[in-house]
Amino acid sequence: MHLLRPRYLAALMAGLTAPAFAQQAATEPGMAQVEVRGGAAAYDPRRDDTASKFVIGREEIERYGDASVFDVFKRIPGVTVTTGSGRSTEVRMRGLGGGYTQVLVNGERAPAGFTLESVSPEMLERIEVLRTATAEFSTESVAGTINLVLRKKIRKREREAKLGYLLSEDFRGPYFSAQLADRGERASWSLALSGNHDKLGREWTGYQINTRPDGIIDMRRNLVTREDGRMNRLNLAPQFKWTLENGDSLEWDSVANGSSFRNLGHGVIATTVGDPPPVPDLVTRGEFDDRMLKSDLRWTRALASQARLETKLGVERTRRETLERRSGIDGAGRPAAEGGVRNESDAKGAGSTGKYTRAFGGGHVLALGWDAGLNDSRDLRAEYDAIRVLPPGQPPVENFTARVARAAVYAQDEWTLTPAWSLYLGARWEGVRTRVSGNTVAPTRVRSNVFSPILQTLWKLPGTDSEKSSHQLRLALSRTYKAPDLYSLVPRRNAWENNSPTEPDFQGNPALRPELAWGVDAAWEHYWAEGAMVSVGTTLRRIDNYTSNRIYFDGMRWIFTPFNEDRAAVRTLDIETKFPLAALVEGAPAIDLRAGVSRNWSRVASVPGPDNRMEQQTPLTANLGIDYTSGALSAGASLAHRRGGPVRVAANRGFYSHARTDLETYALWKFNPKIQLRVAVANLLGEDNHFEASYADPASGVEKRGFLYPEGPKLRTTLEMNF
Repeated sequence: MHLLRPRYLAALMAGLTAPAFAQQAATEPGMAQVEVRGGAAAYDPRRDDTASKFVIGREEIERYGDASVFDVFKRIPGVTVTTGSGRSTEVRMRGLGGGYTQVLVNGERAPAGFTLESVSPEMLERIEVLRTATAEFSTESVAGTINLVLRKKIRKREREAKLGYLLSEDFRGPYFSAQLADRGERASWSLALSGNHDKLGREWTGYQINTRPDGIIDMRRNLVTREDGRMNRLNLAPQFKWTLENGDSLEWDSVANGSSFRNLGHGVIATTVGDPPPVPDLVTRGEFDDRMLKSDLRWTRALASQARLETKLGVERTRRETLERRSGIDGAGRPAAEGGVRNESDAKGAGSTGKYTRAFGGGHVLALGWDAGLNDSRDLRAEYDAIRVLPPGQPPVENFTARVARAAVYAQDEWTLTPAWSLYLGARWEGVRTRVSGNTVAPTRVRSNVFSPILQTLWKLPGTDSEKSSHQLRLALSRTYKAPDLYSLVPRRNAWENNSPTEPDFQGNPALRPELAWGVDAAWEHYWAEGAMVSVGTTLRRIDNYTSNRIYFDGMRWIFTPFNEDRAAVRTLDIETKFPLAALVEGAPAIDLRAGVSRNWSRVASVPGPDNRMEQQTPLTANLGIDYTSGALSAGASLAHRRGGPVRVAANRGFYSHARTDLETYALWKFNPKIQLRVAVANLLGEDNHFEASYADPASGVEKRGFLYPEGPKLRTTLEMNF
């Protein structure tokens, strides 16, 4: 894959590498200390690191007693959480999801089949948000990277337990978490566990309207679906660490989680204009079971000359089983479907990473590393129906196997030229080899590789502060990419009963190529008081081989498949501030304020305007927050708004997303140092989730389909105990 020449230069950067290591290395026993800048007490990663990044710490993560990590994401400036059809939830930066925003766990790619729903906030030590790439992490991060760092540091004996209950319009049930840890002279251990049992009960609606070219409506349908179910989750994260006599350290940590979901759904489509669909009355019974295990062994050695070597070997295994039974009748009340679909997915893999870091004279901190992995997966899909005939060419049993090999090497140098000016230079090469075979697909091999150079710089402007400048500028240039996932590559078809342009069958495309992006980031930051800052940043991305989705009719059914288009461009503007009220008013109460606004634009060259933005991009996100502490009481509120609007995905296809505003509040009362009660209410405004899609045809007219998933306020009550 060739490298495209950048044609523009304009704005901010994000990511972190050597300085974070330097601060951590100083605290590890038996390891050489690497001095980069300043003392540990004065170190602020957001302000002092050359690569732009900000960190959400443990206190902020647990403040609202969230049941899901997605609830934490809603309060992060520049991050958007969206809910699509069904229960699918997605996190976005620059308003972009669908693989443009990279989510890592401990700096590494999550295992196949891993879902963010399986990560409890109680398992997290911190969340790192990187707005641009660094060589240490994968550069598959066109929009940015969110790195979830699990709780690892063991400083003392810890016994913590939490019991709570979630009450909402659709979900309700108990949840729990516990954190156990202890530390000896040379060894330490910890165990984090969490789980929940939720009951689901809701009714959601949908509609379909077809309008002829002359403006006459020739079809109108309304859908009402009732769902009842239950969800069980359990997460475990044990960790052991040993410090050897020579100062080396060994660390073994694992993450295991499992979930089980049972669901009964009954959907009825009422047709008021036109003919009813083939199956207007459908009852589904679903069973969904997921299991995941990931285990890593790390070895760290301090070398001479302020050098350090870290290596890791890891294995992973995921398994997913689903069974959906279907029973439906047609418009005349006759049986139209009586069968089901069983899916099995089994994936296993192994990987290795390593990093060598050394400080040199002249303010250089050099890091060299590798990242390699091999994953094998086996999928089986069996469909049977006593009445409905399967689509032509689709056998009742489909199976395919896939092997994905990944390798990456990188080098980076963070160079402190002067106390006011630092420079980051990095380069990373990543290669992916994918091989797929099965009884319904021709053997397919896909190869891709990307070379990513990265440049970042931080300049602290002269100021009146004798120790630190209060104003600083950031600039970055980076190469990133977005690789097609396995599901998009495999040319296997998934069919729907009521096939139409807005409910088409999906089929993968083995000819997909990675999207390649050049990006420029710039920012101005001002730290005007203790704990107070304001920043303005802007971004420009140019994306080649942009992947969109096409819908076409193959003579019998409508098909939805991904294709590489020509080019897309992304621009963003981010404004953020946070400060204690005492920074403005002397003697003010202990109130902290925060606010952020992110405006996102994009344009797809091959799609005619207006509204030819990248598919379902969120155009604007805004956050406001306030926190107050007085004695044993802590309280606060947060507001997250995202703007909706139309998106023209193709000349004849579009989406419309509705605006949403989430308002939440919390209160924490500390009865004593060991017991406290936390109460939080989310979605106080009772906002619902809306989704609309449309397809236009010159001969038949416009088909529009929409869905509404109601949501009410969510009350979470948590009793927290230390013992």
